[in-house]
Amino acid sequence: MNKEVWRYIDSGNGSPAFNMALDEALLDWHSEGKTPPIIRFYGWDPASLSIGYFQKIEKEIDLEAVKRHELGFVRRPTGGRGVLHEHELTYSVIVSEEHPEMPQTVTEAYRVISEGVLRGFQKLGLDAYFAVPRTDEERNALKSPRSAVCFDAPSWYELVVEGRKVAGSAQTRQKGVILQHGAILLDLDEDKLFSLFKYPNERVKERMQKAFKTKAVTIKEISGRTVSMEEAKAAFKEGFAEGLNIELEPYTLTDEQLEYVHNLAKSKYESDEWNFKR
Repeated sequence: MNKEVWRYIDSGNGSPAFNMALDEALLDWHSEGKTPPIIRFYGWDPASLSIGYFQKIEKEIDLEAVKRHELGFVRRPTGGRGVLHEHELTYSVIVSEEHPEMPQTVTEAYRVISEGVLRGFQKLGLDAYFAVPRTDEERNALKSPRSAVCFDAPSWYELVVEGRKVAGSAQTRQKGVILQHGAILLDLDEDKLFSLFKYPNERVKERMQKAFKTKAVTIKEISGRTVSMEEAKAAFKEGFAEGLNIELEPYTLTDEQLEYVHNLAKSKYESDEWNFKR
């Protein structure tokens, strides 16, 4: 049996607006039949805070701290909580809702796509597995996460290593296409992360940061070594190919496509109207 061929893009480090614009453009092109399913890896320059589509900035985000740390800032087209993109490999998967291997429900499709991420962790020698909320209390926590921090909020089919969350992902479905993107933490500056959000008082912040340490973990912390970006890309590329049972062929954007993405980044993802609208 020949494996299905998907395309693979390593777009390197991009601005927060460019990164979100390229994900959106890939979704659009796939919906129009112009591109096959795609897996993309990317990084952020400068390091950036991205927030979920529905998050309220004035209530949850300390914009002064974002400026102080000289971070980029963007609102994602997907839901979820705030993510500090710094020492990480970011991935996105673009595939039709009608793809024969994609389940109809969001949670089941999330599990299928995340199988690639799971295999990537295993390629790095880490004992990764999916955790499913078992109790009513755990399931209810999914419906109303108390924290604005992505890695602090539980979700279905959480990817965990030794009981702690190792990757945060979010999904949207538009124009018949699934876009799932997520952050794979190579390392993390926790103090910087927690300085970016608003809290009722310092005590609450300290309590949440302490709790965070028991819930989330980076590849460096759990493996006891520094995993380079190149090593991570190789492991997760192989992981996606294996987990989704596909072959990956490189895809290069044309000058025309790149121009389209830069224009979308400028008109939408750099605009205050998009980033501060809620």
